Amino acid sequence: MQNSLRKQSLAIIAVGSTLCLLLFSVLPANSYDRDVDPLGREHVTSGLPMQLRIPAIKVKATIEYVGLTRGGAMDVPKKDLNVAWFSLGPRPGEIGSAVIAGHYSWRNHGEGGIFRNLDKLRKGDMLYIRDDKGKSLSFIVRDNRLYDFDEGAGEIFSPNDGNYLNLITCAGTWNSYQRSSTKRRVVFAELVQQIVDIAGPS
Repeated sequence: MQNSLRKQSLAIIAVGSTLCLLLFSVLPANSYDRDVDPLGREHVTSGLPMQLRIPAIKVKATIEYVGLTRGGAMDVPKKDLNVAWFSLGPRPGEIGSAVIAGHYSWRNHGEGGIFRNLDKLRKGDMLYIRDDKGKSLSFIVRDNRLYDFDEGAGEIFSPNDGNYLNLITCAGTWNSYQRSSTKRRVVFAELVQQIVDIAGPS
């Protein structure tokens, strides 16, 4: 259970192959049980996310679980074709903003990362999460935004009463002085359906 409140603190999120850094405030975790929302309404408990699919940009990625590094950074996927779920926040499908990060590029190969085409997603495109309970969760893209280095944290990690999934990667140009990209690409999606499918990933 991840129900204890965390104090607001300053952290750095690293989502690029060469430590793409984004400044943000870590917001309090949900303070309610996973099967009850803030208004006392029961809802379906989400399983642990296992796979992310985005048909529009041909993404099919294994989901790693990450927290914060010793330096206060959100950790990154260990493999270039994986994505990373911020496991200190809500699970995809739960009430709140679940956050998944992916590499835009990969240093070892000089190639594009799993989220290299995130900018091509448009409102109405679909995202799919399969969890460890055999459940498929469908999300619809509602916005695709570009933020400056120090903007957008309040929206990306915001606690709220909806079921949201936010995808994040680097964008813009590389700033060698700050050792960070100048922009952040964020795709905002909202849960539209939960389906139990014991057959497994398609």
